Formats: sequence, structure tokens, C-alpha cells
Amino acid sequence: MNAKKVLVVSAHPEPLSLNAVLADFAVGHLRAAGHEVRVSDLYAMKWKATVDADDYDEGSGAGSRLRVMAASQEATLGGRLTPDVAAEQEKVRWADAVVLQFPLWWFSAPAILKGWFDRVFTAGFAYGPAVPPPYSEGVLAGRRALVSVTAGARETSFSDRGIHGEMADVLYPIQHGLFWFTGMAPLPPFAVCGANELSEERFAAVREAYAARLDGLFTDEAVPFRSLVGGDYDHDMRLLPGVEEPGVGGFGLHRRPGPALVPVPGA
Repeated sequence: MNAKKVLVVSAHPEPLSLNAVLADFAVGHLRAAGHEVRVSDLYAMKWKATVDADDYDEGSGAGSRLRVMAASQEATLGGRLTPDVAAEQEKVRWADAVVLQFPLWWFSAPAILKGWFDRVFTAGFAYGPAVPPPYSEGVLAGRRALVSVTAGARETSFSDRGIHGEMADVLYPIQHGLFWFTGMAPLPPFAVCGANELSEERFAAVREAYAARLDGLFTDEAVPFRSLVGGDYDHDMRLLPGVEEPGVGGFGLHRRPGPALVPVPGA
């Protein structure tokens, strides 16, 4: 395999946590395979999670209304983003793949990681009229993306009949709404459930399974989301009638027909 460039974004406040261990393992494994790796450890960086006028030099002008999309696009295209945001955008541009490592908190990413999404993926960089259309070979096309997530709940609770819903659906806002929206090709997520009581034996199995997923970062089949410009949607961005297979509904409507791709468990 040719050497690639990988950005690992880690979001857990405890340096001795399972998430920190998995992030370090990913970095070491990818580097041992010959890839170049850069790391954004958001808690160690003390990443500012909230979007505000200071991000776009909009602090002046008392009483003026902050229009986030317009302000972020103007600041992006004008080279006026804050240094921390500009640095993270440069890392994303540099990367051939992005790996996110985080615990599942309240069925979503930790606030600090959501703040990384909010502040880094600005209009004019990741979306908006100045870049190619979303849900297609967009501005960040050619990059791959992998979510590695831990959850305290048991694996069966995230199954097809599990009370929490399927993990692929829980992570749909990130997989489809962030990665695929911006043109990145998301792989099925890697999920370690029952993470609060992980035996040494099971951790060894998790590490082996994660190594296999990292080895396939640039070769495994991505989630087959439909393209907005592929003829499946009308002008109002609604899926055309009859395009889906019989019985398919919900988020599944927006995946092309074929074998189901499910999260690969950690053990």
C-alpha cells in the first residue's frame, strides 16, 4: 500500500481512558504501516467548542446581527479565520483520511468534538455556494473517514431490535451529515460496546479487530450513500419514488441498494 496521510482527532478528557489508548494505538499502527499521521487531541489542545462572533472578527459593530453562514464564508474566503480554526482546516486539507476517536455520550459526540465540527467545517471551506454541491464528490472528495467509538451499553442494545437503535443510525448525523455531506467517503464505524467493563482478553481482541480496520482504511468498501447529483433525487432534494428497494425506509433510503453495511464491533 502506498503511504498516505491520516488525521486522528481524539476527544476524551482522560489521558488514561480507553479512547486515549485506542487513539494512541491507531497512531502507532498507522505509522508502523508507513503512513504519515497528525493528531488533534482536542482536550489536550483545550479546544474552544463554541461558535461566536470572535471566530469571524465580527465583534465590532454594536447591535449588528451575526449571520453565522455568511460570516464564516466571508472569513474563510478572506483568510480571516482564527489561527486555531485555520490550522485544523489545513490538517483536513492535508489528510487523505480522517479518523475520529470518541466516546458515545448521550447518543452523540462529546461537545468538544461537536464544537470542532461547528468551527472547522465553515461555509466556504466545507459547504455553501462557493464550493461543490453536498452529498456528492464535493469539496473534500477523495478523503476517507472512519469513526471509532466506545459505548458503555452492551452490543445487543444497538442491534436491529435493540432499544438504543442501530449504531449506524445513531451515528448517521456524523456519517452522512458531516462526512458524506462534505464529500468524504465514510467507512462503517468501528464500535466497542460494553466499554466500561473491558477485560484484558477482550481488549486484546478489540485491538486486533481495530488493527484490521485500520489496515483497510483505504481499501475497505465505504458506506454506499446516494449522491445528490446521481439522479436519485428531485429538485427539492427528495428521493424519487420507487428508487428504493421494497421495504426500505428511514435512513436506509439514502443508501444505494446492495448488501447492508453494519458497524464492525470491537470484538
